[in-house]
Amino acid sequence: MSKFVIKGRRPISGIHRTPGNKNAALPMLAASLLTSEPVTLHNLPLIADVMTMLELLADTGASVELDRAARTVRICARRVRNTHLSKTLCGRVRSSILFAGPLLARKGMVKLYPPGGDVIGRRRIDTHLDGLRQLGATVRGGRSFSFKAPKRLEASSILLDEASVTATGNLVMAAALAKGTTTLYNTACEPHVQNLCHMINSMGGSIQGIGTNRLTIQGVDALHGTERRIGPDYIDAGSYITAALVTGGELTIEDVEASDWDVLAKPFQRFGVRWSIDRQARTLKLPARQKLKTSYDLGDAIPKVEDGPWPMFPSDLMSVLIVLASQTRGTTLFFEKMFESRMYFVDHLIGMGARIVQCDPHRVVVTGPALLQGSRVSSPDIRAGMALLVAALCARNETVIHNAESIDRGYEAVEVELKRLGANIERVSD
Repeated sequence: MSKFVIKGRRPISGIHRTPGNKNAALPMLAASLLTSEPVTLHNLPLIADVMTMLELLADTGASVELDRAARTVRICARRVRNTHLSKTLCGRVRSSILFAGPLLARKGMVKLYPPGGDVIGRRRIDTHLDGLRQLGATVRGGRSFSFKAPKRLEASSILLDEASVTATGNLVMAAALAKGTTTLYNTACEPHVQNLCHMINSMGGSIQGIGTNRLTIQGVDALHGTERRIGPDYIDAGSYITAALVTGGELTIEDVEASDWDVLAKPFQRFGVRWSIDRQARTLKLPARQKLKTSYDLGDAIPKVEDGPWPMFPSDLMSVLIVLASQTRGTTLFFEKMFESRMYFVDHLIGMGARIVQCDPHRVVVTGPALLQGSRVSSPDIRAGMALLVAALCARNETVIHNAESIDRGYEAVEVELKRLGANIERVSD
C-alpha cells in the first residue's frame, strides 16, 4: 500500500497529453475474444484496471503481447482454453463482467464471479443478465455466475431497463455473433460505447444507430481481426483541467475529441471557465488565473449541476467539479443521480475547510471560494481520490492521501505527471 504526500499552492501548468479512454479500452479488450484472428489496440492507457483485464485475457488462453513504450497491445484468441474466469481477478475490476457476452457468443459458456470495482453505491448487473437471457442464454447466479448457450445465441428485441454502459457493451458483443437481427433500445451512447461499436464493425460486424440510444445489430457467422486506436479519455482531461483551474495554472491538453467537449463545456462555463479548442490540432488551451464565478439562473436562483447518461454531464467528473465549485465565488447545488454513495467523500473536503452542506446521499450544496487546509484523508474510489488530489493541490500546507492504489486504477502514473506539471507530490509506502 502507498500514499500520496502533497504540498499545495503550486500552479499546475504545461502540456498534458490525454491517454486512451479507460472506459473504451476495457470493453474493447474484451471484444478481442470475439475473433480467432489477431486484434491490435493502440493508445492503450497503462492503468491498473487495464492490466487486470490483460491478465484475464491471458487466463482464457489468449496470447497477449503488450508494448508499453508504444502503448499497444496485440491479442490473439485463436485458442480459448478456459471459460472459467479467476475469482481473484474478477474481484479486482467491475469490467470483468464484460467477458460474459463475447465468451457466450464465441464458446457458448462462461463462468465468472461477482465483479469488483469502486463502492459508490449499488451497481446492479441485472440488465446484463436479463439481456443475455433474452438472447437465449441460461443464467445461474449466486456466489458465481454461470452462463450457457450450447447452441448459437438467437437475436431478440431488447429494451434495457437502464442505459447502462457496461450492459450495452456486453449485449452488443453477444448480439454481434447471434443469429438474426437484434434491436437494443435505451442503450448507452457514450463516446466509449461508440468506440466499441466502431471496432466491431471494423471486424466485419454490422451495427447501425451508433451514437443513439437504439442499436440494430445484424449477427454474423464470424468476425475477423482488426487494428484500432482507443479514443482520448475526457475524464482524465477534465480532471487535469480542474487541477490547473484551482491552482491558477495555464494548461494545454493534447489529443482531445472536440465533440466530447461540446457536451462537457456547459457545466464548466457555469463557473466562468473559458478555454479554446483547435479542432484540427486536437488541442484544448486553458488560460491561467481565471476569475471563477458562478453564473446564477434567472432571478438569481442557485444553479444545479446534475449528471446522467450521455450527453448529460458524466458522473465520473462530478467529484472534481465539486472541488472546482469550492474554489469558485458563488453557490451551486450538485445532484448525483446515478450512485447513492458517490457523494460521501465530501466529508474529507469539509474537513479540509470546504463550505459544503450534504443534503442527502445524492445532493450537496457548495459555496466558494473556501481556503482549504492540508489534512490526512483516504481515497474511497478512483474519482473521489482524484478529487482529493485536486483539493490537496490548492490547499495550504501538507495533505496525505492514503490508498493511492485506488487512483492508479483510473489514472496513469498520476504523481509523475502532476510533478512534471509543477506539483510538489511524492508517493511513499504507507
